Amino acid sequence: MPEEQPQDYDVVLLIEQELTAADAAQVRSLHEGLDEPVTYHVLLPMEDAAARVEAAMGSLGAGEVLGSPSMAMRDVDLDAVRQDCVDRSKAELAHTLEALRKAGANAQGEVVSQPPIDALAAKVAEVDGREAIILTQPHVVSEFFHLDWTSQARRKIGVPVLHLLEHESFDEQAGGGEGVTGV
Repeated sequence: MPEEQPQDYDVVLLIEQELTAADAAQVRSLHEGLDEPVTYHVLLPMEDAAARVEAAMGSLGAGEVLGSPSMAMRDVDLDAVRQDCVDRSKAELAHTLEALRKAGANAQGEVVSQPPIDALAAKVAEVDGREAIILTQPHVVSEFFHLDWTSQARRKIGVPVLHLLEHESFDEQAGGGEGVTGV
């Protein structure tokens, strides 16, 4: 009888921004002892073009906006802003996949435009994911009210969810009460 190939251990990784080499190494270290080959499926929500325009408008001082906001909006090329968001998101994803691969991981990914938790749930179901990892920046207010991605994911998907903070080592996360919020 032919020897049975080990089934991949699929991990779905939801990130807010490009991972650094240290972030990628930390994620990879979580699965070093597994016998099965690990595949990381990275999801990066596309930066919201509308939010960027709104933020830019909010940063304009009253002296810069002499008329109504619609007058200032006439000069904004929304298609160009959208394309810039797509380009930035794709570049961040490419850098993240490269960092994971340099850390020894098998990684693939996609930029998603649907709500992040819906994309996470769909990808976990699609690949029969064994676990999900969510890497975010600290969001104290949203975590307090359980509106953060990790809390939403725990309610929606049926696999363990690990929440890590980007740009912090395991020791830094453990010492400050942040980071790993449950497995």
